[in-house]
Amino acid sequence: MAPASAGSARSDALALGLSLGAAATSAYVLWKTTQEPKQAPKDKQLEKKLKQQARSRKIESLIMERGQAGTKDYRVHVLAKGEEDMTVAELSLWHDVPLVAEGGLFNFICEIPKCTRKKFEVATTEGATPIKQDEKKGVLREFKKGDIFFNYGCFPRTWEDPRHVSPDTGYPGDNDPLDVCEIGLRQVQTGEIRPVKVLGVLAMIDDDETDWKVVAIDAEDRWAPELNDINDVERLIPGTVSLIREWFRTYKIPDGKPPNKFALEERCMPRAYAHGVIRDTHAAYRDLLASGGHEGLHLPADISSLTGLARDSEIVDRRLPLSPAKATL
Repeated sequence: MAPASAGSARSDALALGLSLGAAATSAYVLWKTTQEPKQAPKDKQLEKKLKQQARSRKIESLIMERGQAGTKDYRVHVLAKGEEDMTVAELSLWHDVPLVAEGGLFNFICEIPKCTRKKFEVATTEGATPIKQDEKKGVLREFKKGDIFFNYGCFPRTWEDPRHVSPDTGYPGDNDPLDVCEIGLRQVQTGEIRPVKVLGVLAMIDDDETDWKVVAIDAEDRWAPELNDINDVERLIPGTVSLIREWFRTYKIPDGKPPNKFALEERCMPRAYAHGVIRDTHAAYRDLLASGGHEGLHLPADISSLTGLARDSEIVDRRLPLSPAKATL
């Protein structure tokens, strides 16, 4: 008879296999139920192209957790339907998710849900760039200040270049994707991908690095039809921008650090200016891909595999301002 430990290992392996199989099936069912019957194109290349275009427009995904929550091994992965039926593929949240959504919107990746305090972030140095809980000196990080009151995350396919000093702030980038504060009413879960309207941006300076904070609203939120620029936020939801600014100014004080600072006279800049920041950080991301990497960041082996990247760049380059410095102040 096999030792009890071997039997337990086989049981664990079987349970893991069943769990992954169930996740794959669930992801396929989730995708299948959103599709309408279509006549398949006769041209195989055309069929593949149409599938890639559809995938770049709308992300149907399934969140999968690995490891034990509250440990250093815990990761949040995102699965999406593969190119062939009955298959799923793991998405790199930084690289595989298109920046641009339909209708002038952008894809927001939620890292930290509102009303929580664990500091989750996209792991830019790990394969598939899942979401993990940040740690410092071996300790998992939480906001000692308390719960964050907005959904916090980032835009995919953007990068704040630490090799470049921003003429608008006088400081280099922080080596991360562009941060986003989503101010909608619903709590967005870690790993969710939501289309958002960009409203404005704050220029935070953290440890002598530029750390832009885009203010955005979920496209399906009750307030979304009425909010088109940062002035609308000030008029209809007064105090929201000030609260965001003060939250970021003071959140490190309980750790014994000084308050953060803000450039641009602490103003929350309007939508046009925020669009310029998006354009610049997407350009920096493309330069990062072309240069082959920076300080251990995980990049895709084949850039041509990034579905919708050319579309992202075409829309961002054609429709957004040249740079924040040239946007209306």
